Amino acid sequence: QVQLVESGGGSVQVGGSLRFSCVASGSTTNGYCMGWFRRAPGKEREGVAAIDRDGDLSYADSVKGRFAISKDNDKNTLYLQMNNLKPEDTGMYFCAAQAGGWIGFDGDMLDGEDYKDWGQGTQVTVSS
Repeated sequence: QVQLVESGGGSVQVGGSLRFSCVASGSTTNGYCMGWFRRAPGKEREGVAAIDRDGDLSYADSVKGRFAISKDNDKNTLYLQMNNLKPEDTGMYFCAAQAGGWIGFDGDMLDGEDYKDWGQGTQVTVSS
């Protein structure tokens, strides 16, 4: 099991940027697929981005071209760079990890049901 702790949330104006970090402990995540998810107020959780052990990426259509997921295996840390933020990006963001999991073979890995380990989340508020 992997313990995940997110950081980097906050309040930002429309068009601004934020960078999330998710530090993993308890196990190396080199062989894991990791993802970012969010839950907006009154909405269901949705997958935002994922990166698998080979470095393959997937993104939700709503964030393509604005968000970038990356991973530093030496630091056991997952990142999400978010640019050109919009009010609809407001919500609680969670990182998740799943041993194995291959983008393509297992789909886009943007379904929360594909992940076992979750962080507690970090809040983002985008205001105009």
